[in-house]
Amino acid sequence: MRSLVSCRFLNSFFDGLEYEPIEAFCKACLECCGSILFTGIGKSGFIAQKVCQTLVSTGTKAVFLNPTDALHGDIGIVGRDDLVVIVSKSGATEELLRLVPYAKAKGAKLVAVTSVVGCRLAAMCDMCVHLPLERELCPFDLAPVTSTAAQMVFGDTVLMGLVLQMQQAKRLTQEEYAMNHPAGRIGKRLILRVHDIMLTGPALPLAAPDTLIMEARIDLARKGVGCLLVVDPASGQLLGTFTDGDLRRTLQGRGGQVTEMRLREVMCPTPRTCSSTIKAIDAMLEMERPPRKVTFFPVVDDDRLVGLVTLHGLVSAGL
Repeated sequence: MRSLVSCRFLNSFFDGLEYEPIEAFCKACLECCGSILFTGIGKSGFIAQKVCQTLVSTGTKAVFLNPTDALHGDIGIVGRDDLVVIVSKSGATEELLRLVPYAKAKGAKLVAVTSVVGCRLAAMCDMCVHLPLERELCPFDLAPVTSTAAQMVFGDTVLMGLVLQMQQAKRLTQEEYAMNHPAGRIGKRLILRVHDIMLTGPALPLAAPDTLIMEARIDLARKGVGCLLVVDPASGQLLGTFTDGDLRRTLQGRGGQVTEMRLREVMCPTPRTCSSTIKAIDAMLEMERPPRKVTFFPVVDDDRLVGLVTLHGLVSAGL
């Protein structure tokens, strides 16, 4: 029941929202030549920090400014080309009101984001965005619940609008966004290439074509990647592959003859391969593509074997 009431209060927020000030705010953010500084205190401060960090993830220069610390030296970060966004439900918080004249003296443009029409903060700033608030979900109408939800919705919606406009203006691409998330799945999928993950050098499970099957069985177990890459000992050129599945089939089908057989007789001479420069996620999707799914690709550049990429390695990389 409480959640339904909360939804009703948020509906009143959208019903009463004026879009012209929001468009002006977005325009000011896009045209800002310096940094966009967010500030707030209490729960509004937490929302301001979250919105700020999301904006940073797009590559925008944004900083959260603690209003108390700002009055004791941190305001030195504010410059004349900056935009200072002050988030406050009441627009009457003393620490924020004290900050305004000093930020103005630094030449920055100030934007108030508040839920009270005609508040002191709005009057002191260059621009105001009003977030309508019917009442808090709290039975005493005191605890900031609906107001912070409205601030979060406003912040995230505006940010996505900014991202869309930045994309249309070619100021932000999907690849650039991914570069700001290197440890996350989105970053890994868009940034990592096969050469970042593939096995190389001593880790490669190499074998000569004249290697006996029984010797190859030992190499398969020792390398632990489920395959051997059969290469020409002189040129290093890939001749084929031999997998643990090939070993099982050979043992079952050839019986006692297997002790005299060599890899060249049972290897796959036409294995599927990939280039070291393709995206790692593309290699993984290609491995899983039917009807012939595989668990590894020899990596070949210009007819030269340079590595081995495995499905296990790709999954372990977080793709």
